[in-house]
Amino acid sequence: MKVAIIGATGQTGLVIVQALLESTASTFEVVALISPSSLQKPGILELQEQGVKVVSTDLSGSESVLTEILVGTDVVISTIYGGSVMDEVPLINASKAAGVKRYLPCFFATVASPKGALLLRDMKEDVLNHIKKIHQPFTVIDVGWWYQVNLPKLPSGRIDYAAMETADGIAGDGNVPFALTDVRDTGPK
Repeated sequence: MKVAIIGATGQTGLVIVQALLESTASTFEVVALISPSSLQKPGILELQEQGVKVVSTDLSGSESVLTEILVGTDVVISTIYGGSVMDEVPLINASKAAGVKRYLPCFFATVASPKGALLLRDMKEDVLNHIKKIHQPFTVIDVGWWYQVNLPKLPSGRIDYAAMETADGIAGDGNVPFALTDVRDTGPK
């Protein structure tokens, strides 16, 4: 199965790439779609050494070029940087044109109302609506809260600057379940 991934060297993308490469259930041909400005980064060379095919890809370039790159690809996974999530639209269009069987958008997100609560969630919903509009088969992975951004406060106070305000509190009476996902769990199985 041929899998193309954008964001392959990022925190989420790298975990997914490693899980694909280590899979014993299936054999995956992994293709990392890398922006031209990032081709010389050390992480890219490490991916190549592990057997990942690296393809220079400009999401703001021609959709027909993106389509050519994706022909024969079974799955496209996006772990693009959150601030660039709208750059997925040309990739989605190219995926549809190339006959990609499944698209996984960068929707690794906190549960929120579909519109009006969180700007990033709004943008991700816009991307998802585009996928639905063009009838591209897709899968959304809803992670709840990332464990990595919910650092508990330490008695020393040493990481208080990085901890969320409510990290040391319990919402309500503490009886409401919620989800935390460790980024390392996004790839395996």
